[in-house]
Amino acid sequence: MNILVVGGAGFIGSHMVKRLLVDHHNVIVIDNLSKGFRDAVLCDSFFEVDIIDKVATGKVFANHSIDVVFHFASFIEVGESVKFPEKYFKNNFEATRSLLDIMVQFQVKQFVFSSTAAVFGNPEYSPIDEAHPKHPINPYGESKLMVEKMLEEFDKEYGLKSVSLRYFNAAGADPQGELGERHNPETHLIPLVLQAASGRRDAISIFGDDYDTPDGTCIRDYIHITDLADAHIRAIEYLRKGNQSAAFNLGNGKGFSVREIIDAAENVTNKKIPIRLHGRRAGDPATLVADAKLANKVLGWKPEFTNIRDIIQHAWNWENKFPW
Repeated sequence: MNILVVGGAGFIGSHMVKRLLVDHHNVIVIDNLSKGFRDAVLCDSFFEVDIIDKVATGKVFANHSIDVVFHFASFIEVGESVKFPEKYFKNNFEATRSLLDIMVQFQVKQFVFSSTAAVFGNPEYSPIDEAHPKHPINPYGESKLMVEKMLEEFDKEYGLKSVSLRYFNAAGADPQGELGERHNPETHLIPLVLQAASGRRDAISIFGDDYDTPDGTCIRDYIHITDLADAHIRAIEYLRKGNQSAAFNLGNGKGFSVREIIDAAENVTNKKIPIRLHGRRAGDPATLVADAKLANKVLGWKPEFTNIRDIIQHAWNWENKFPW
């Protein structure tokens, strides 16, 4: 197939491009490089375009017979979204609306959207399934939920079928060491812990050790990046069989606390990782774990990398390889 990957220069998008190339698809990448890296794009068909620019985006569609669109081009920093909500609504919602308009114009009917567990807000129960109430508590989560709702309307109005995949915590790196996580600034726990192990960071901060969890630190569900890529492949297979639009939660179904991540990282790296203890951050739930049974039942998806040490090992290999 001819597959357009929007945001293909970013962490998840670049791993998706690699998987699609392995599967012998023709891959086209659009990325404005505001967060991504050109050298992370492993295909030749790359266009430095912002999808809010309909003219430039339309030219890409006009020159390629696109069958499927994967959309990863979102801003993801929760704290920044609170400070600059307009930035998040413009990039995450308005730009996506422009992309969908172009898809309708060129009659591209299949779309896979990178969504987030942030659409649920503070959990009312855990693990979190698809029926959990959706009450986002920040502009980041709200912008993603707005896109999910917009996709429902584009389905009704134009027959544009979509799958929204709600990640909990994407983690790890390409097992072959070709790609990895390169956020700037970095906000994800595992790479931050490994930066402390490698000496690029003085210490790792723990925000609160008095939560109602076994060791007092927050528990999160981590999913390996290649397992996420596999879920996207299965989502397209699902749509191409003529199924209806849907949304699925993706996670391991098991949580690990901050201290468990640090302990596992010390074991993998054979290094003592300095810790700085701080008070709780506002809006941090004690536990966020996915119920991914629906993805398993409907998509036949099951994560391969469920051992947190494997996830950390792949991320550590990348931390040691990349010329920071």
